[in-house]
Order: sequence, then C-alpha cells, then structure tokens
Amino acid sequence: MDILKRYFPELTDEQQRLFAQLETEFQSWNARLNLVARPDVVNLAEKHFLHSLGIAKVVQFPAGSSVLDVGTGGGLPGLPLAILFPEVKFHLVDSVGKKIHAVQEMASALGLHNVTAEQTRAEQLRPKYDYVVSRAVARLATFHTWIMHRYKPNGDNTSGLYYLKGGDLEEEIEEAGLPTAIYNLSDYFTEEFFETKKVVFVPASSAR
Repeated sequence: MDILKRYFPELTDEQQRLFAQLETEFQSWNARLNLVARPDVVNLAEKHFLHSLGIAKVVQFPAGSSVLDVGTGGGLPGLPLAILFPEVKFHLVDSVGKKIHAVQEMASALGLHNVTAEQTRAEQLRPKYDYVVSRAVARLATFHTWIMHRYKPNGDNTSGLYYLKGGDLEEEIEEAGLPTAIYNLSDYFTEEFFETKKVVFVPASSAR
C-alpha cells in the first residue's frame, strides 16, 4: 500500500491497515464473484483503490456529510473513500445483489461503521445526499437523470456529482448539456494508468 501513502501522506497507521485488509478481502471475494477483471487484481492498489481516491484530490467531504455511491459493484469508489473519510456517511448501491452482499461483508469485516449498502437502483431511492460518486456506470446524460433528485437542498458549492471517467469526454459532455468541471487525474498521479483518467464534477445546483 506504499502507493497510497505516497499520494496521501496523511494516512494513519490504522487507515493503512484497513487498506491492506480491504485488498485481502477484495481478492477473496473477487475469486468468487469477479468484481473486477482478473488481471486487475494484482494491481488493486493502483487501478482501483488509488483511482477511487482520485475523487479526494478534488473534493474534501466535510465531517457529517453524506455520500451516495451509485453502481458501486465491488464497493468502488465507496469503500476506499469511506476509509479515507471515517467521519462521512457512505451509502453504496448496486442492482446486483451478489455484489452488494460482498460489499456488506467487506464493510463488516473492516468494521466500517460509516458504510451502508443496498441492492437498488439510484432512481428508486428516496433519501437525499450531499454528494454522489460513481465510476463510469453510464454516459453522463443518462446517469444524471438517475441521480438529479437525490441531492439535499441548500448544499454548498462543492455539493454534486463526482464521476470517475476515462478517455475523450468532449462529445459526452456536450451531449449532456450540463455545467461541468473536469479534473485530470494525471495532474495528481504520475502512473501511466492515470494519463486519460478524469473526475467530472457536475454541481448539484444543475439539477434544481
């Protein structure tokens, strides 16, 4: 987990221990459920945990805030972010029950009391959140319709969607017609994997 400490030197010993345990748990569940592509398992720290934490390079979730992770799959980006922000509540949702079961078991094994997980679709949820995060579940125009009514009213100017995407997004963002800010993860991480990776921010105010 040295790569995480390099980019997040503020990580405590306990947080580093939790990331190491998450890697072990994730590998175990992945062998059964194929949560991520098999070749990626040898590079979990870089391609999945650090990638998830890219969101933390562009926003600091305040203590007491709430974050919805949509299409979490095996718990990404929600579980790594929950380790990094122990004072923030995370709700992870996915439509695949087996994956949500794995996420619940991993969160329990790590003792992450700030994580809940539910098998559902974002558009069926009723609670509202300060932030929404996700990893490339669908095109932005489609995805935004699922989550646009999930924000608490009167959030601050950092409230909104933080969407991990890759490649050339010009056409996709134009199609969505939403106000966006794009952050290149290559500005924060030097590994080749991050050359085309981005965080797309869509403010919650665009949904009102």
